[in-house]
Amino acid sequence: MTMNNLGWIFGAVCLLFTVVVILFQRKKTRKTMETLDNMLTAAMNGTFKESTFDESLLSALETRFAHYLSSSTLSAQNVFQERERIKALITDISHQTKTPISNIFLYTELLQEEKLSPECKEYTAILHTQTEKLRFLIDSLVKLSRLENGIIAIHPKYSPLATILAQIEQQFASKALNKGLTIIVNPTDTVAFFDSKWTTEAICNLVDNAIKYTVSGSVTISVISYEMFVRVDITDTGIGISEEEQANIFSRFYRSCTNAQQDGVGIGLYLAREIIRLQGGYIKVCSEVGKGSVFSVFLPI
Repeated sequence: MTMNNLGWIFGAVCLLFTVVVILFQRKKTRKTMETLDNMLTAAMNGTFKESTFDESLLSALETRFAHYLSSSTLSAQNVFQERERIKALITDISHQTKTPISNIFLYTELLQEEKLSPECKEYTAILHTQTEKLRFLIDSLVKLSRLENGIIAIHPKYSPLATILAQIEQQFASKALNKGLTIIVNPTDTVAFFDSKWTTEAICNLVDNAIKYTVSGSVTISVISYEMFVRVDITDTGIGISEEEQANIFSRFYRSCTNAQQDGVGIGLYLAREIIRLQGGYIKVCSEVGKGSVFSVFLPI
């Protein structure tokens, strides 16, 4: 056998060995990937258990994965239990405070009918206002808790916007008139996909804010229809919002230091945003200090 033939044989053996090693590694890698895929599938189904108990890297991975899933499950359970406790606490607060708050309202109204000194009348009016503020806060917290925990479900359907806008105009007409403001609702025949009850509440929160922070002028509600969504604009001629604060106004309990003298608890905008978000929409604000604000509610068509 010549040296040339030996070289060919040696090369063929090396090539065959290389092919065998590559095939073995591919098979091993595929098996590892299948094992990992099975682990993830079992984890998603909640049936994952360690299958090997040796010193291999795969066994170590399974062990760490099992520990991670165990801690994640425990954390999820703790979060769920904490949410349930908070939900129960808010419900208890709502139930236990309903009668005392109603009694305070009743007696302050009875006191206001009596002949009181100017000082006592002032104190009674403050007590009545603060009680109303407390009731609104508790009601809002209960609504938020129920919305966030799915107790109150949003059921959007195709409805004309004109119906709820007419209700909103009627609801706030006297409040606007008492401040010397004009409330304008532009006519529309637009139909959108929304929950009438909750969308009305969200827009009412925006209109209430517009009236509250407008000294003179008007509050206008108009509807603009696009191909994929409907935009409801609540435009006021009020004090406006600085650009720095616009990113914070939808936060829960946020109160601007410049508006601290105004009544409010800082939850209306947050509640409005959550209601619209749960329907697949969103709220946008455009404002300039001293020139008023436009809050735009986007609802899907």
